[in-house]
This record gives sequence, structure tokens and C-alpha cells, in this order.
Amino acid sequence: MKYLHHHDRTIAYSTQGKGPAIVLLHGFCEDSTIWSDFQSALADAGFQVVCIDLPGFGGSEPIPHASIEQYAEAVEAVVGTLELSRFVLTGHSMGGYTALAFAEKHPERLAGLGLFHSHPYADNESKKEARRKNIQFIENHGHIMFVKQLMPMLFAPAFAASNSYLVGKLVHAASMYPPAGIIGGLEAMIARPDRSHILKNSSCPVLFIVGEEDQAIPADQSLSQTVLPPTAAVHILEKTGHLGMLEAPKKTGRMLREFAGFCFHHASVQ
Repeated sequence: MKYLHHHDRTIAYSTQGKGPAIVLLHGFCEDSTIWSDFQSALADAGFQVVCIDLPGFGGSEPIPHASIEQYAEAVEAVVGTLELSRFVLTGHSMGGYTALAFAEKHPERLAGLGLFHSHPYADNESKKEARRKNIQFIENHGHIMFVKQLMPMLFAPAFAASNSYLVGKLVHAASMYPPAGIIGGLEAMIARPDRSHILKNSSCPVLFIVGEEDQAIPADQSLSQTVLPPTAAVHILEKTGHLGMLEAPKKTGRMLREFAGFCFHHASVQ
């Protein structure tokens, strides 16, 4: 891992390979290692692949009263340090919310935008209340109990039942994050605005990867966004939940590789 200081906080990231750049952002209660297999495979395919730990997760320090916009600023700090002028930015779940916030501020920097089990919509009141209850649960019972309950639900039920080691590995990793980082993620998601207009006005291609059995983001909500961008690639993963990069790694890795190749070709002929 490499580290930089931004607003007196440490941000951790890794980079591998040479070529057109792909920046990958993890989701809630994850860190950049969720992309480890993707990073190696995409680097071997001729891309420079940058994976960032968002504030409060992995090796990045939490931010008090975090916001999605502050996560996007952390991304901006890393890509600025690496002097990346244009790249494909892909985010999983909360990482997708962060990618959209970055796209709102720096649309000219993106050759492509990927939403990996993510969407542009703000939380409805029911979802906000559920997140507030999660914050209360962490404050009352600790974050380890929270992640033990959370992680199995992120997979399709059949996959979780037959991959207990992988589920346990993710639980262990998430239990190492500071509680402030996890609470900060929940607060940031509660406060985020609707960014549907980013997709409607996108000048770059947009990738959507949707899990048919995603319990965190229902497929019908995911599919409603796919008609918004002028140019989009849409993939629906059968028998897959919220973690397609782990449940269907070869398939989703190929989707991302082909999308990135299309984006850089599209950019070169414009």
C-alpha cells in the first residue's frame, strides 16, 4: 500500500500495471482488497489499476462527520498525486455513490463511469431510518456484532451458505475497521443527495452491473437507472447478490475489462 496525507488524514491506496487508468472504489464495510483479483487481472491486460481505501476503511483514517463528497475529495487527492488526467472510475455500492460525487465535480476527468451494484438515488425515509438504527446498534452493541449480521446478507443466500470461509474472512476484515469509520459511512449515505442528473447528462459511457438476488439494492431499483445515460452497458447477474466481484469474479472482471477497453477507444475517436 501507498499513503498520502490529505487534510491531516492518511489515505491508503495501491496501484498496479501500466497503461490507461482504471480507478476502483470499494463499498461500505469493505476496503480496496475486495478488488485484489481484479487489480492483478486488469494490470495483466494492459491497464494501470488504482484501488483506494475510502476514509475510515482499510488503511485510511476516518473523517469526523464524513460525507460522500469528502470521500470523493479523497479520490481526487489520490488521482491528483498520480497525475491521472483521464480514467475509468468504477465504484461498488457506497463506492458508486462516491464515483457519482466525483463525476459531478470533475466530469471531464472520466473516460467511463461504472456503477457496480450501485445507483444514483438518495435514500428514502425508510432506508435512512434503517441506517440510523444501525448506528444505534453499533453504539450499543459494538461494530463487530453489526458486521457479523451484515456480511452474510450481502451475498445471494445460496452462495453465502456454501462459502462460509469467505463470509468469515470479510467479517474479520470489517471488524478491524474503527467504529467511527463504519458509523461515518452510514452517516454519509444518509445525507447524500439524489444524483440522477449525473447519469442523464453523462458524456462518457456508463457501466451497470446488477445482482438478480441483491438484497441491499433491489434489482428493480437498479434497472430503473439504466435508461438514464445516453450510452450504457447493462449486465444482470443471475443467482448473484451484492458482491458480484466475489460471487462471479471471472464474469464481472471480463465485463469491466471490456467496458474499459470500449471507453478508452470511445475517448480516442471523439
